[in-house]
Amino acid sequence: MHRRTLLLGGAGVGALLAGEPVLAFAPAASRDRPASGDGFPMPAPGKSLPPRLPDPDPSRTLLELGWRFHEGDIVVPEPADHNATYLSVKAGNARGAAAPVYDDSDWRGVRLPHDWAAEQPFVETANVSQGYRPRGIGWYRRTLRLDPADRGKTIELHFDGIATNATIWINGSLVAHNWSGYNSVYVDLTPFARFGDETNVVAVRVDANAREGWWYEGAGIYRHVWLVRRAGVAIVSDGVLCDPRHDEDERWHVPVTATLANIGRSPAQVTVEATLIDPDGREVATAQSSAKVPVLDRIDAALQLDIATPRRWSIETPTLYTVRTRVLREGVSVDERRVTIGFRTIRFDADKGLFVNEVPIKLKGVCLHQDHAGVGVAVPDALLGWRLERLKAMGCNAIRMSHNAPNAELLDWCDRMGFLVMDENRNFNPAPDYMAQLEWLVRRDRNHPSVILWSVFNEEPMQGSEAGVEMVRRMAAAVHRLDGSRPVTAAMNGAFYDPVNVSSVVDVMGFNYYQGDYDKFHRLNPTRAMTSSEDTSAFETRGAFATDSAGHVITSYDTEAASWGGTHRDTWKNIVERPFVAGGFVWTGFDYHGEPTPHAWPTISSFFGILDLCGFPKTAFDIHRAHWIDDAPVVAIAPHWTWPGREGQPIKIFVSSNAETVALRLNGRDLGVQKVDRVMGNEWTVAYAPGRIEAVAMRGGKAVATAAHETAGAPIALRLTPARNVMAGDDEDCQPITIDAVDAKGRHVPIANLMTQFTVEGATIIGVGNGDPNSHEPERGDSRSLFNGLAQILLRAGRGRGSITLRATAPGLRPARLTIARADIAPRAQVADTPPVFAVRDWRRSPALATRPDPGLAPADGDNNSWAFVRSGTPTPAEPTPGWRIYRTRVLPWKRVAAEGGTITFAALAGRAELWVDGTLRGRKTDPAAGAFSADLPAGPGARTIALLIEATPGAASGILGPVSIGTR
Repeated sequence: MHRRTLLLGGAGVGALLAGEPVLAFAPAASRDRPASGDGFPMPAPGKSLPPRLPDPDPSRTLLELGWRFHEGDIVVPEPADHNATYLSVKAGNARGAAAPVYDDSDWRGVRLPHDWAAEQPFVETANVSQGYRPRGIGWYRRTLRLDPADRGKTIELHFDGIATNATIWINGSLVAHNWSGYNSVYVDLTPFARFGDETNVVAVRVDANAREGWWYEGAGIYRHVWLVRRAGVAIVSDGVLCDPRHDEDERWHVPVTATLANIGRSPAQVTVEATLIDPDGREVATAQSSAKVPVLDRIDAALQLDIATPRRWSIETPTLYTVRTRVLREGVSVDERRVTIGFRTIRFDADKGLFVNEVPIKLKGVCLHQDHAGVGVAVPDALLGWRLERLKAMGCNAIRMSHNAPNAELLDWCDRMGFLVMDENRNFNPAPDYMAQLEWLVRRDRNHPSVILWSVFNEEPMQGSEAGVEMVRRMAAAVHRLDGSRPVTAAMNGAFYDPVNVSSVVDVMGFNYYQGDYDKFHRLNPTRAMTSSEDTSAFETRGAFATDSAGHVITSYDTEAASWGGTHRDTWKNIVERPFVAGGFVWTGFDYHGEPTPHAWPTISSFFGILDLCGFPKTAFDIHRAHWIDDAPVVAIAPHWTWPGREGQPIKIFVSSNAETVALRLNGRDLGVQKVDRVMGNEWTVAYAPGRIEAVAMRGGKAVATAAHETAGAPIALRLTPARNVMAGDDEDCQPITIDAVDAKGRHVPIANLMTQFTVEGATIIGVGNGDPNSHEPERGDSRSLFNGLAQILLRAGRGRGSITLRATAPGLRPARLTIARADIAPRAQVADTPPVFAVRDWRRSPALATRPDPGLAPADGDNNSWAFVRSGTPTPAEPTPGWRIYRTRVLPWKRVAAEGGTITFAALAGRAELWVDGTLRGRKTDPAAGAFSADLPAGPGARTIALLIEATPGAASGILGPVSIGTR
């Protein structure tokens, strides 16, 4: 469990992740760890490992190793002639970097998920909203070998997210275009698949110049990629709907619909079985249904699971059940999915707001973009969980996914940790391509108990028009067809009272700002439920307590906000005082790259976050703790108490608390007691004197919590603090390490701003940051300066049992050394890395010839009919009489072969043969029986013409019976 040494209030978030008993945080201040007013309430490292998220689909395997990446576009020259043009538009004949035989040997090897924009320098001429980082175009390629045992299976590639527009080829055939960086792309590889020695080549062109948002969106294949191999008759992707329902008799049912597909050559009779498994692993309900699945078609199989009194899912006790759905053929399971569900009711009331399980709940929410310091949008699963831990510790209970579909794993964490989610669509457009994105979102996410609202748009100028209304009507109808249990909203920023506006066609009204209109809208629309879908937009620089407009620094006293928003305190006051407002979503939970409002260059990230880019809390964190935590005492002080040179000068002290009264003391001297203002906080003005300043929160005149800061001296040493002191040795587990400087007494120095360097063994540094919105230091590498006392290192653990050793140094300071245990946790299965192969697949085959032809014989240019098009592995049927055929092709060998020469290898060649390259005989095969054959390919520039003369034996098949490849010597 993560235990903090000053009072947070609420439950231990590390315990929530680890499945341990939930304990309270200790109500004591610490001398050797910074309090939250310093920017980061550092926890003592937890001993438990984070749980690995369960995989709902055992038929899929990660496909994230062995990729090659090229930054920049690769222009394909115009075809040289008519024949080349003719061939270029045929299936399997992609040219350039999409061609299977393209030479990518000089491309960089990368591991997915990958955000190449996060590697870029900050450039003033780049787009301001995207964080001044160039994006551009990039290419990815991957060679893939499929087991012959996979023949007859449904085989898919799943790309969970590609930023932004993507074009995907399989074996030279264009198989997918995708127009959004936020929806998954499911590619049916089955008809293009090759097995055994004949490899498959996946090529992806990513156009990140295409923008969907006004925030940092990253670039590349930045979410997980999977290879899916299922039975020929199986449940389709996202094909199980099992969202529980509650009837009037207080009984619960889980209607299960499984969508089945059949790629076989005959209809298939199957049994679909659904089983409900409780949190203790016991099977508590089972149902079966028979289905006949037609050829190359889909059907729905419907079942129902009944349970009288399940344990409820709630924010406080996020209890999860599992629905296991199987497809049985002749009693044998051939496909299985596991979907976690929660039994809970939701109801939005026009007068009283939101009810969960008929208990009134105020949405204490934040809006989230998906990037983090150091890794951009390629955020590891464990780091997603850690970010939610920070929010849970603040009392946050709701997340708005802004303004796009999130990682599936983020919703899995929300289910397990007890968050309510507004799931939001990106593109406001009911045209077919974009309606498909919305429908995909609903299909993927509709079983999550955390999801309580669907948002179809954010701040669209057409929201007050007839066209906008018609668009929302169609999109809302599509949502309700797929999910009948959750309401639809839209995040509106105006037009609420226009004669025609979309508020009339959504289930829950969503207000973005406009808090002065809450009462009027409720009065005019007394039956319409409403929530704040976005609010606040306050500015803070973490650890700064005076505004310097010229230096783009903003005070953390919660006094500055955007013209359209309000401070954290004023905004929550408007929400908490109105029971008809279901709650709110603060803009934003974390700072994010891009949208550097209210400044521009050299500022590269936002100031809106309650926590900064690294997840270090600002003063707003403690303000919301006081607002949102009810079950434990809270007290916090801002600012820190290290102000050299300001002795005797007045310092404003701001105290956040949820107690009844709070007393302030300086060096043991009482400075007064105030009645707590839980929403607006309490203030004192104190003449600065070095020492200890302390706030004591009281209820009934008794102290229930304290918080204190002590004046720090000059920094003399570095300190490293992990989030956990054990990591999984699975080559995936990731955690942030905090680095700060301490004085001679071990006290955190909140004003240290010095460069630090790192080395690590047993892990990989995948990113660094410090939360400074004006810093242009690289976010990849082995160094980072402290900003207002703090910086962060992101580590990915290596493999196997052992230890991780991180060392940090800074000039003139004692270095820090941290050792983290690495547990023997097996990595998740990954598709094996397959070396690229130059495969010679496409040939022209002459008609049968009675006599040995001249090797130079070829069809006339543009003659695409006299000679057959054949592929390696396609035998020529047996002929009754002796004869000859010529197989011709033209290839451009890879650079190394062109420079050094190589070998052309035929895995299986039947018949006597002569191999000619560029008019020169390179080898003979004298045995007519099928067998392997190879010959030297001399070095040389440019394309090479290969002619294979084969003499067939009467009555036997002949020709190229297996793969052909060109390799180095």
